[in-house]
This record gives sequence, C-alpha cells and structure tokens, in this order.
Amino acid sequence: MVTTPTFSQLGLGPPEQSLGVPAELKTCPMPQAINKMSDTQQEQEEREISPETSGRSSFSSVRENDSDLAQTFTSTKVSSYSREPEEDAVEDLPSPFDMATVTETQFRPPLTRPDSRLLGSWLPAVAADGFQGWKQIDVRGKPASRSYGDLQALRIVWSSPDAPTKAKQPVFGQSAIETLPLELLGTIIDHLILDVPPNGLTARNVDLMSLLVASKTLHTATLNALYRNITIPHSRIFRKFLNHISSNQELGTIVRRLDFSHFNPQTLFLTATERASTQNLTPETLLRCLELTPYLREFLAQEYIDDEIDVSVLKKVFFGLERLQAADFTGCSSASFRDHMISLVSDELPVSISMSRLSLHKCINLPAEVFSTLLPKLAHLTHLDVAGTRITDEALLSIPPTARLSHLNLAKCKQLTAGAVIDFIAHHPAAKELVFLSLGADARSHQLLDCDDITALIPILPSTLRSLSLKGSKMEEKHIDMLRPLSKHLEELALGRRLKLSDVERLFRPDENDDDLSMEIDWVPHTLKYIDVSDYLGTELDLNSLLNRKTSILEKYSAPLEVVEIGDDVYKRLSKSPSVEKSGWTVTEFGNRAWMVRKHQLEDGPRDSGMRSWKWGASFWGMRKIPVAKQEVGGMYGSYMFKRKL
Repeated sequence: MVTTPTFSQLGLGPPEQSLGVPAELKTCPMPQAINKMSDTQQEQEEREISPETSGRSSFSSVRENDSDLAQTFTSTKVSSYSREPEEDAVEDLPSPFDMATVTETQFRPPLTRPDSRLLGSWLPAVAADGFQGWKQIDVRGKPASRSYGDLQALRIVWSSPDAPTKAKQPVFGQSAIETLPLELLGTIIDHLILDVPPNGLTARNVDLMSLLVASKTLHTATLNALYRNITIPHSRIFRKFLNHISSNQELGTIVRRLDFSHFNPQTLFLTATERASTQNLTPETLLRCLELTPYLREFLAQEYIDDEIDVSVLKKVFFGLERLQAADFTGCSSASFRDHMISLVSDELPVSISMSRLSLHKCINLPAEVFSTLLPKLAHLTHLDVAGTRITDEALLSIPPTARLSHLNLAKCKQLTAGAVIDFIAHHPAAKELVFLSLGADARSHQLLDCDDITALIPILPSTLRSLSLKGSKMEEKHIDMLRPLSKHLEELALGRRLKLSDVERLFRPDENDDDLSMEIDWVPHTLKYIDVSDYLGTELDLNSLLNRKTSILEKYSAPLEVVEIGDDVYKRLSKSPSVEKSGWTVTEFGNRAWMVRKHQLEDGPRDSGMRSWKWGASFWGMRKIPVAKQEVGGMYGSYMFKRKL
C-alpha cells in the first residue's frame, strides 16, 4: 500500500485549495540541474532583469545626444544600484532540502462519491511551479510512484533544460575596429595626426603613441599613418626623424612624402651661425635621409632649405629615387642652388626621368639651359609650374609628346613668346587635356598676349579646362562672345585689361534683343565660381555700375559666382561702402590680395566647399601656384598660392 505524504511530515502548513490538474503539464528544471547551476549562470540571470523592465528610472542616466538636432537627449534606466549584489534571504525552514524540491500535493475525490475520503487519489499539484516529476514526491524516503519510466517513454516527463552556452571570450585581434581594412583604418588615424606642432615646438601626436601598443593591427596602421607623410617644421624634428630611420631602417621604407613646406629655420635659431653649428639639417644629413627612404614619392622643398640642396641631393631626387613622382622647389633662388642645378644638367644624364610633377615656381635665377635639358626627359609629365622663370620657347616645345599635361603654369615667363605658347597649346599632344592653365602677366612690366593673340588662343582651348588666367593681356568686347562657350565649363577666369564692367556682365546672362529671342531660349547657365578683375584700377572700374542693384554682377543672376578678385585701390574704396553689404557680399583681404565674397544664404542650400579634384587639396579660389601633392594648403605653399600677387 502506498503511503500518502502528509503536510505535517513535510513540515508545511495545510494544502491550498485544489486547482485541478491542467490539460497540459508544465515543464520546469530538475532539482539536480538547479543545484548544479554555476555562478556564471546565476549572474547571467541577474543581469536579465534590466532597468528597462524593472520600472525604475535613474536620476543619473540622462545625457545629451551628439546629433544635428538640438535638445536631443538619450535616457537609460541603468543605475548604480542595479549593479549591487542582491542580499540572500535567510532560510528558516528546518527541511534539509531546498524549497524548490518540495512538491505540493492535493487530494482528488472520486466522481461517484465526492464525499469519500477512502477512495480517490493524491496527485501532485502539476499547476504548481515547484513540481519536479513523479519520482520527486518523497514519502518516508521512498518514491511514491514507479511510473516515471512510462512518462519518459511517452515524452511527457519533466527534464532539465539545456545548459546555456557561455559567452565566448573575445579573440585578440578580432575586435570591430581591428577587422577594418588597413586602408580605411589608416584614413581614420590620419584625422588624428598633427603635421605641425601647435605652437611650433610642442611635441605632436603624443596621443597616438598609445595606439602603437594597443594591438598588432593598430600598431601597423599607426606606423603607416605616422611615417607615410613626414612634415618637417624645424631642424630638430628632422634630426629626430633621421635618428629613427637610421636605427630602424624598416621605418624608412614606409615614407612616401618628405615635406619641408612648413620649415622655418628661425623657430629654434635666430642666426645662420647658430643653425650651422647644430648640423641638424645639412646637405649630408639630407642626402642620408633620402638614401634611407627608397620608396619616396614626393619631395617638397622651398626657399628656406635651398642652401641645403647640393648637387648630390639633386641627383638623388631626379635620378636616384625610382618611385619619385613629384618634386617641388618653390622659391629656391639662392646662388648655391642655381650653381648646383647648373652642375646637375652639365653632367651626363639618363635618357628619361620618371618624375611626373615638377614645380620650379619662382626659381627666378635658373638659366634657360636647366629647362632645355630637364624638360625633354620628363616623358610622363602631368604638372609643370615654371611661373616667374627663364623658360624659353625651345624648352617649352621640347616637352615629350608622351607627356599628358593637366596643370601648366606659365605666368610671368618673360622669355616666352605668344606665338610659341599658342602653337604649343594648339598642336602639342601634351596640351590636349589641360585643366589648369595660367598665362598671366604683370601688365606694368610685361605683356604676353595682345588682342590678336587672345583671338587666336580662345578657340583652341580644350573643353577640359577648369581654370584659365589671361591676366595682364589686352582684351576687347568681342572676346566676351568667344569666352561664353568656355564659361559653361570654366570655374575660374582671370580677365585681361580694357574691358568694361558691362562687358563682363554679359558672361552671366544672355543679351536682351526683342527681335531675336533665340539666345534667351537656348541660354545655358555659366559655371563660373571665381572671376579676377584685379587688373582694373578704381578709375577704370565703374564702381557705380558694380554696386547698381539692377545690373550689377553682384546680384542673384550671377550665381553660382562666389568670388570676385579686385585690386588694392578698389578694395580700399569698397571696404568702406555699405552698399556691398546690402548687396549680400563682403570684402576681405589676405596679404597682397583682396576679394569680394558672396554671403551664403540659408535658402541657397548647402554651401559649396570649393573642394575640387583638380585643386589637389585646396578649397579657396584663384590659386597662383600649382600643387604637386594632394594635401591641405599650408606653410610657404599657402603663401605662394593665395597671399602673394602674380
């Protein structure tokens, strides 16, 4: 006879009211599984009770959201209290086993005689959450039923759930940021790099040192970012860099650009004697640096280091670095630099030079033989800046036909003739895809193009052109009609002399003719962003017409025109005129140049940043110098581009 357990034997109170046996049995874990539950699983269950489901808010969880929309906040219900461990309740029950193992039972009377206590049966309260299965009903230490095997065969037995899988430990080197492509990761790190110390001498990029020890992937990406483009603002940094690549020559193989455009010798030393005594930057140390950077692609120099560039350095730059694509010697005009360049071209030279971008901007004392010797060997030339030099017609025409010039600066080249320039642009294969062309001149001392030359030049200009400078030339009203087709793809245009302001206005709108409306119907808007009228003095430029609200080029009809460059005397008069501000423009100046700039209105939509692929990093309009490396404008190059006159 099966003994029925009593509540007194179990140490419990009287049974609750019978709930009946439900149609479907509820499953719950076996007590053995509960007892074997690990601490990790218990902590996981505790974390499942999130603040969002608990209904409590935290007074310290409101934060401003970094969004384009103001007054946007993020709110979470995570509080420091939710992280405190819960206190365990003191168990007062005398039972030696856990409460979860106690199964409540109930008496089910027979249907025929509901008042009988003899018939009927005791059943486990299957509706109760604590029911663990038939064999868990303990009666005097013996099982109350032998039907567990039958229930198991019928697949309706209570079984322990599968143990939850533990969260995998993060694999070193497999974090989200480390799985990014190296090119993308390097671009991100590039935004953290400072090329120039904030105040000239303060250590730069100190924060990036921590990335070098974060992981192998970040170490590689950071090294590439730190050593790929080297900027030298003063000689002490050059010495430090040279020591690094001398002791670890693998670092030198990373270097692709050596940039001296920010170099200022007076940052550390005031006199040439002090600079010479330190021996930081000398022709010998510069040559050693070039030897340790065999994969260099861009060498950017300027006038402050021309004394440190000897013939050995020049040979290394032009012939000793097979992968070098660009060299910039802007402003190098010392006597020693001239002599070393003459020595370079006097020796026997290789058949060709692999360099494709060369700037000798304002190297004013180089003789013509330098150009006539070097240019024929530049078979892959794409960028050539020889503004202010002594280049001759012979040297210009000697550029190999295999070259594909996109940027050509011939401004203030007094040895050139108009006929040779026009012939080069019209017939030379290298000039068929020009994007930037400067033929400007200082009208006070030299004139390259007269009216007939302009008439012959404009029709042969390629449709790829985006920037054209005819500054200093003689122009007539008929040239506006010739320039109109070019204005549909030009973004920068510097005009010559002898035009009226009414002539310039015709670039921006069709002629009014009541008898013939075909021009107005077929009119295509212009694309000009910048126009240069700085050749006109205050007496030559009709300021009343310029500020006229109905016919002025400053009105809305001239859009997308943004910048009008003006002369010094015009700037002095317009800077005091309130009419400029009323027209929606402002007057600004920088160095020896001045501009009228259109104010941006909200209804005009987002403002054009000015960034163009053909500008190679510059965003302002009207640059005087051709960049040979894609980088932000700065240092001496910025001065030559935007601060100085032609």
